Amino acid sequence: MKVLVLGGAGYIGSHICKALALMNHQTVVVDNLSTGHQAAVRWSQFIEADILDAEALITILQDAGPFDLIMHFCAKSLVGESVQNPALYYRNNVAGTLNLLDAMLATGHDKLVFSSTAAVFGMPEQELIDERHPRMPINPYGQSKKMIEDVLGDYHHAYGIKSVALRYFNACGADPDGEIGERHEPETHLIPNILKSAIAGKASTLKVFGDNYPTSDGTCIRDYIHVNDLASAHILAGEYLQQHDGAFAFNLGNGNGFSVLQVIEAAKQVVQHDIAFMIEPPRAGDPSVLVADSTTARKTLGWQPIFTDIESIIETAWAWHKNETF
Repeated sequence: MKVLVLGGAGYIGSHICKALALMNHQTVVVDNLSTGHQAAVRWSQFIEADILDAEALITILQDAGPFDLIMHFCAKSLVGESVQNPALYYRNNVAGTLNLLDAMLATGHDKLVFSSTAAVFGMPEQELIDERHPRMPINPYGQSKKMIEDVLGDYHHAYGIKSVALRYFNACGADPDGEIGERHEPETHLIPNILKSAIAGKASTLKVFGDNYPTSDGTCIRDYIHVNDLASAHILAGEYLQQHDGAFAFNLGNGNGFSVLQVIEAAKQVVQHDIAFMIEPPRAGDPSVLVADSTTARKTLGWQPIFTDIESIIETAWAWHKNETF
């Protein structure tokens, strides 16, 4: 396949580009480098552009294409920021994706894998969340992704664009070869913050938000899915669209929940020393337990996560964070 990867200089996009290259697929990356890193684009042609530039998208699809598949990761994704500045999120995540879809229509492209999120569900009504769970987002970030999921259904019905929306739970880990990894500014994800604290020692104390949740140790439980397992799901989704017509959505998670304190304890085993942390008040809107039921993705796509225990996931992240190359 020849694949256009929008946001391919970012954390998840760069890992998917490597996975595609290892399978001898050709990739072209488009990224505005607002949060991505050009140094992570090692397996692809790179074009610097923004999805808010509708004319640029059409030009890229015409001149660098045609593409067998488009993967879309260009999103603002900080929940707190989305509450403070919803205009930024609706403009980038919604209007930008509409630009992409219209550029696809203008250039005869009809297959899209869309990066969605568990945030479309809002507060969970059950511990294991499957695709039938109501989508009731509680912040503009989740709302922006839900809006595009709905748009994809309408664009399939009206225009024949085929799509798969993949809803991530907690993406984590790094390339086992140590070539690329997770680097955000600011960093909001638990595992990299634990490992950065481990590197900095007493100079940086980890914050744990809440220890009075109705869980075994009082801290939140989350589903951590390795970035390479996400990559394999995207490739399987792209292959699925070559043979199936529709607008599909699948939940992607490990299926196992780990509490914050369990993750810290696993990290201590990996780094082989203690990790200091302080308890802070819980954050508004944080559910006690958030774990995916990925049965549908497993059955429909033939997807099987490889990294199923938290310690092996943290080991890959630790190898990267010790020797960050960009």
